Amino acid sequence: METLHYLSIGFGVALQPENLMFALMGCFIGTLIGALPGLGPANGVAILIPLAFTLGLKPETALIMLTAVYAGAMYGGRISSILLNIPGDEPAMMTCLDGYPMARKGKAAEALAISAIASFMGSLIATIGLILLAPLLARFALTFGPAEYFALFVLAFATLGGITGKNPMKTLMAAAIGLIIATVGIDLSTGTQRYTFNVLELYEGVDFIIAIVGLFAVSELLFFIEEKAGAGREMIKVNPLKLKWREIVSILPTTIRGGLVGFIAGVLPGAGASLGSFITYTLEKKIVGKKGYFGEGDP
Repeated sequence: METLHYLSIGFGVALQPENLMFALMGCFIGTLIGALPGLGPANGVAILIPLAFTLGLKPETALIMLTAVYAGAMYGGRISSILLNIPGDEPAMMTCLDGYPMARKGKAAEALAISAIASFMGSLIATIGLILLAPLLARFALTFGPAEYFALFVLAFATLGGITGKNPMKTLMAAAIGLIIATVGIDLSTGTQRYTFNVLELYEGVDFIIAIVGLFAVSELLFFIEEKAGAGREMIKVNPLKLKWREIVSILPTTIRGGLVGFIAGVLPGAGASLGSFITYTLEKKIVGKKGYFGEGDP
């Protein structure tokens, strides 16, 4: 009952016209920031923190606006994934696999709409879970030690089998290259420099978002140059939305499962949205099986 009382007070504050206006503004700005590959939600919030101070906003209004910026940027990252095949942030990598093929088939609007619905459902599930289980989750997170982190990383590598294409060797090579990139920088446990070559910029390592945007964007650029030199490349157009209720209902089980897995992955220290998206994609491939056509534009 105490939780419901605090929740009612929170809704009373959040539903004030001023706070709703700043939430809408933050969501709109966040979507624009997220659509730019390489920025991401964290950078979007960091960019707009000075704006909150400059406007002299009340603490709760500033928090609402920055939260809306984060939520908008999380969805905005899917826009570049679907239309350009360049992930706006780490979790959007999985969106590239089917979102971009859908856009190539003339279903860009449907892909964007499905992504928006799934983002809303996932956020709703995570918020409800956080409200009900926050104290328990906080105590659970404190129990994590080296053994649990090792098991978590093993789980992350186990998900690679679920996204393997026709050539598993390419997947293993990509994972090895990712591990090599991740070893650059100062070791957090021992303070030892690894592959920094006394270059100050490498002391903090290679940022993950820079690595994935660089690898995805450069490959897309090379494809574009190759096709431009030949027959040319067809521009992705956003078609009029023709999403039917039947299609929305058909994706609800996947959305709910993804929301639950994402909530659990977000609770685990060091896991986050990236691992959640990989696990969910792998799980859905196992559940759907031959009925789906993953990687070819499966909603």
